[in-house]
Amino acid sequence: MREIIIFRHNLFKISEPFIVQQAQKLRRYKPLYLGRIRYGQPPAGAESFALCDRGPSAYLRIGQQMLSRSPAPYQSLLRDRHPALIHAHFGIEGVYALPLAKRLHIPLVTTFHGFDATLSTAALLSSPAWANYPLYRRELAQQGALFLCASSFIRDRILALGFPEARTRTHYIGVDWRAITPRHPSEETRTILHVARLANVKGTKYLIRAFAALASEHSDVDLVIIGDGPRRRALQKLTISLKLERRVHFLGAQAHTEVLAQMRRAAMLVLPSVRTGTGRVEGLGMVLLEAAATGIPVVASRIGGIPEGVLDGRTGFLVPERDIAALTRRMDDLLRDPAMRLGMGAQARALVEQRFDIRTQTEVLENLYDEVLSDAR
Repeated sequence: MREIIIFRHNLFKISEPFIVQQAQKLRRYKPLYLGRIRYGQPPAGAESFALCDRGPSAYLRIGQQMLSRSPAPYQSLLRDRHPALIHAHFGIEGVYALPLAKRLHIPLVTTFHGFDATLSTAALLSSPAWANYPLYRRELAQQGALFLCASSFIRDRILALGFPEARTRTHYIGVDWRAITPRHPSEETRTILHVARLANVKGTKYLIRAFAALASEHSDVDLVIIGDGPRRRALQKLTISLKLERRVHFLGAQAHTEVLAQMRRAAMLVLPSVRTGTGRVEGLGMVLLEAAATGIPVVASRIGGIPEGVLDGRTGFLVPERDIAALTRRMDDLLRDPAMRLGMGAQARALVEQRFDIRTQTEVLENLYDEVLSDAR
């Protein structure tokens, strides 16, 4: 079994379980996790290497590496390991993994997930952590072995940025629907669920305002918000101003098991994502696929890659972004019709089984690794 590097600066973030879920489904390749900082624990039995382990001066070295892109600190961590390739998650990571791949004489695969394909150059340059990405993106496009995109929408954006069509492919990560038993109707409660990082792109404020419009008609319905982020305080203030603080529950960031448990109790999942002023757009939204696997309908914005995971009128409803009236109407439709919720949930589950099976998608990924390594030889 050949070893490969799974490269992500911020390893094991609670909001990014999909990276580990994909890597742990590999059957013919063994993942070694490599990055700057661990935000959680690696999977049982997995090996991880992080620059933050390098003693008291680790964070100074991280800063230096952030500026220089030097592969030396990572090469030192790997010591005598001989990985077959590097798989970087997010375009920013691709730019930083490229010098290491060149130093080790191995190919680089990069997956683009969303903001790395949509955020404006000005917004990227304004962040020290991201500034090297637009500066070296052309080099990545020229020298990277393969570019995978989390949705066809993201692929179109990456091609527009100058990445080569022949080496740029749509590849859905998928979800492990076999590990998620479809919920029984008796588990449902009168709850609307929102799972997202609390940032502008997720459109949470539009959901809260739409919920306010529903509140008087559905006095038994609550809104549960899972996630944290820079907009949390402002969103809580909005909730108080609308006199909804007893019916809108901010649970903060939660473990993946708790997210799935909350899905089982929800009448629907709502993700009213928007295009931000910096150009950021939703790449697809893995939470939509997990909700579908659980067997609950979704209400989401018709934007970015979302329509690839939500079939309007069949597995849920798509609404125009920032359209509070349409969002309110579709949530109301689902709340008033249990049979519709049940039917859409069943079709959502079937869609995930057919199109987004993580085992099938990971087998495809391993075949792509085989192609890359064959071409490199």
